[in-house]
Amino acid sequence: MNIVDQLLENADKLRKDANGIIPKLIKDSSKIEFAYNPLEYAWNPHSEYIRRHGAMGAKTLLVGMNPGHGMGNTGVPFGCPKMVREILKITGLEVGSPVNTHPKRQVIGLEHPKPEVSGTRIWGALSEIYGPENAAGAEVFIVNHCPLWMFDENGRNITPDKLTGDVSTQLTEICDQHLRMVVEILQIQRVIGVGRYAQKRIKEIFKGEEGPKLDGIPHPSPANPFANRNGGADWRNAFKEALKHS
Repeated sequence: MNIVDQLLENADKLRKDANGIIPKLIKDSSKIEFAYNPLEYAWNPHSEYIRRHGAMGAKTLLVGMNPGHGMGNTGVPFGCPKMVREILKITGLEVGSPVNTHPKRQVIGLEHPKPEVSGTRIWGALSEIYGPENAAGAEVFIVNHCPLWMFDENGRNITPDKLTGDVSTQLTEICDQHLRMVVEILQIQRVIGVGRYAQKRIKEIFKGEEGPKLDGIPHPSPANPFANRNGGADWRNAFKEALKHS
C-alpha cells in the first residue's frame, strides 16, 4: 500500500472512530450539545488534501488542536476557505452537513465567504516560504490532533482541553493513535505543536521514545495576543524561524 493510501486508511479509521464516540461525548459531557466531524461530511476535500500533500516527502508535521471555522467548512487542517480555494486550489468538491447542526454554526463548505484568521496566517506564511498550491507539501504536512468541532447549546466553541471524563479519555486515545500512525507512515523527523494543547499532546504521545524531534510554535489565533502583535509579523517570524530548523 502506498503512502497516500495508508494516510487515507488511517484518516478513515479516525473518521469512523470519531463518529462512534460523538453520541457518547454529547451524553457524557454537560458542555457539549453539538459535535461536528468534518472527516465525515467534508471527506471529499479532506481526502483531496491528503492525495495532494501526503506523498511529497514532508518530514515535518504541524499539529493543531481541533477544527475551527476553516476545517469545519473545508475539511482541510487550518483550512480557511479562501486559502483553500486560492492557495491550495482545492475547489468544486461537495461538502455535506453535520448530522445535527447548530443554527449559529451553519456549514457552507469551500465557498464559505467568512475567513479564518488562524488558517490565513498558517497557509499564507507557508505559501510565502515555499510557494503556492501544494508546494509546501514537500516540507510540511498538517494534521489536527482531534477531528471534532464542538459547541455548547449557545453555539460557543468547546475545545478538547475543556473536556473531562471517560469518553474524553477515549477520544484522546483514538486521536493519539491516529497521530502516531501519521508519524510512522510519513517517517516524520520533527513534530511541531501549534499552541499549548498540541505541544502537550505530542510530548505525551512521544514521551520516552527515540522518535521525532518535538517543538512548538505559538497558536496563530487572534485570541493569542502574541499572534496579533505588530500586525501578526512577530508570529510570522516565529513560525518561519521554527521551520528553518526543520
